[in-house]
Amino acid sequence: MYAIVNIAGKQFKVTKDQFVYAPKLAGATGASVEFDQVLLAEANGTVSVGAPLLAGAKVSGKILDHVKGDKVIVFKKKRRKGYKKKNGHRQDFTKVMIESITL
Repeated sequence: MYAIVNIAGKQFKVTKDQFVYAPKLAGATGASVEFDQVLLAEANGTVSVGAPLLAGAKVSGKILDHVKGDKVIVFKKKRRKGYKKKNGHRQDFTKVMIESITL
C-alpha cells in the first residue's frame, strides 16, 4: 500500500513506516501531523486516482526531528574582471515518519 501525497508543495510517494525529509514544517519534535492532500493511493492492487485529490484520504505521521541538508556551494565569477563570490547554503528539512495511510 502506498500513496502519493502533497507535503508543503512537493509530492512524495510514501508507504507505512517510511521516513520522509519534507520541507520544514511548523511543529515541535514528537508532534503528529496529518496530510490530507492525497493525489493517488494504491491498496490491494487497485489504484485510486484523485481529480485532483482523493476525498476522505489522509496520511498521518509524526515529526521526528528538524534537520539541515547537505551544503550547496554557490560560486559566481566573471573572468578577467577580478570578481569572485563564494557562498554556501543548507536547506532546512523536517524528518517525518509515516504512521498510517487511510483511504
